[in-house]
Amino acid sequence: MEALISAGAAVIVGILSLVGVMITNSRSNTKMQQEMKTSQAVTDEKINELTREVRRHNDFAQRIPVLEEKIKVTNHRLSDLEEFHKPN
Repeated sequence: MEALISAGAAVIVGILSLVGVMITNSRSNTKMQQEMKTSQAVTDEKINELTREVRRHNDFAQRIPVLEEKIKVTNHRLSDLEEFHKPN
């Protein structure tokens, strides 16, 4: 009879230990998932910001040749005006 009580107590302790481990693992898993979601949100925002910066840079890169051409034309016109108004 005493062996049966000991065995029953061991089974109950084992079950309670298992339940405790399962609860701890579940909470740990939930916490880790939340941290991963937060980290992913931060990463996504950083990627969005970098994308905006790249687009802005690309816009400037496309406009620079146009500005260079306009400066070239303006310099040519200034040269023509200087030549026209040059004293003889």
